[in-house]
Amino acid sequence: MRSSTFSFLLAAPLALAATIDVSVGPNGNFVYQPESVIAQAGDTINFTFNPKNHTVTQSSFDTPCSGLDGGFKTGFIPVGTGSTDSRQFTVPASTGPLWFYCGQVGHCAAGMVFAINAPAEGDPKSFSAFKARAQSSGGVASGASSPPATITTPPAPHWVSATATVTWQSSTYTTTYTSYDGTPPPTPAAQPMDHKITVGDNGKFVYSPANISASIGDTVTFEFKPKNHTVTQSSFLTPCTKLKDASGNPGFASGFKPVGASDTTFPTFQIKINDTAPIWGYCGQPGHCQAGMVFSINAVESGPNNFAAFQQLAINSGSTNTTSTGSGSPGSPSGSPSGNSALTARIGYGFTTLFILAASCALIF
Repeated sequence: MRSSTFSFLLAAPLALAATIDVSVGPNGNFVYQPESVIAQAGDTINFTFNPKNHTVTQSSFDTPCSGLDGGFKTGFIPVGTGSTDSRQFTVPASTGPLWFYCGQVGHCAAGMVFAINAPAEGDPKSFSAFKARAQSSGGVASGASSPPATITTPPAPHWVSATATVTWQSSTYTTTYTSYDGTPPPTPAAQPMDHKITVGDNGKFVYSPANISASIGDTVTFEFKPKNHTVTQSSFLTPCTKLKDASGNPGFASGFKPVGASDTTFPTFQIKINDTAPIWGYCGQPGHCQAGMVFSINAVESGPNNFAAFQQLAINSGSTNTTSTGSGSPGSPSGSPSGNSALTARIGYGFTTLFILAASCALIF
């Protein structure tokens, strides 16, 4: 008995591998959360994929948006509204820095990158340096599939009439609405929130983030950074052309918002989400849409009419449509920014309801 006890006391304690949870694209944002972790050999990184369509793809520090030969990759993981999916990565014996990105078009360049055991901040190869390198790669991530010279146009969106009973604040309503395949029912958010999209972040032809999810009652605020851009609603099949519905009514448009390089206040443009139909938009500055400067709200990533397909249609459109109107004009910034503006917009087609705002646009001050 003594011998057995003595042997037990001298036995070295076993190191237990840890599981570290990382959320991929939470709340419709182009991020991994957390963006950087410290892990030991044998630990498991549990990637939980949220709605939309993302990847976890290993890269290198020097080429953050390009897949590493032989590196880890999940492939695209489309996730529908209200669902999640997961993939696991085991940290190898060598616990040096490991770098990853999302391979969806534009996501890496929007800063959707992740690191394991990155050097401390201040080091030339810190996580923030890696992320900055990714964001400087341009509007379309270099690691994503390059759009072909010709593209097969996805099928036209399919709409059906539906009814739902909706509880909004203290009242209950029956609503009839036009539903797009794959979109959730028109349930207002428990707590409406504002989503911020930066226009022309860091001088790039990008909206950041470019693809978000938003609930009924939420607002989306676009903040314009230096140069001269627009926020203009379009349609999926004609991404670089200003939207007009079947009745000839125009979609929302901010007009040009010139911002000087030394400006410290930035104009904004706001829309309110009145249903869950996908919203498509672009920058009306000549050439920007064709450079991939487009955005979407509530795109259905599990189907063919997703954000990546929309952006590729824009890049291949060959259009130079600049029909946006408003303060400013195409070209270099000139004059003073027009200040903050906001818009309550009816988003979608054929949506009729008793509980949301009227179909016409109304300015909010």
